Amino acid sequence: QVQLVESGGGLVQAGGSLRLSCVASGNNINVMRWYRQPPGKRREWVAGVNSGGGTNYADSVKGRFTISRDNAKNTVYLQMNSLKPEDTAVYYCQADDSQFRNYWGQGTQVTVSS
Repeated sequence: QVQLVESGGGLVQAGGSLRLSCVASGNNINVMRWYRQPPGKRREWVAGVNSGGGTNYADSVKGRFTISRDNAKNTVYLQMNSLKPEDTAVYYCQADDSQFRNYWGQGTQVTVSS
């Protein structure tokens, strides 16, 4: 079983930055992703990175967020710049293993004030 541990959430003013981290236990992790769930809304995909470092992003965060991966540390990051109040959400780390099973972190709260 893969365990995901997230950190880095908190309260920040609009225009500020945060970096989220997610450390995965075990190995054989393929794609790693970030999702978020704003208050009262459905969970949505934010960004993904494959094992070779290729990335993609939701339109809402392109140019502001950067996902990256350190395979040696089995860690994925989400650098969030130019934060907006609408970025307020619980952010979740998600990973797929080589058997196509998916795992989720516990979520970390990001709150952006006006």
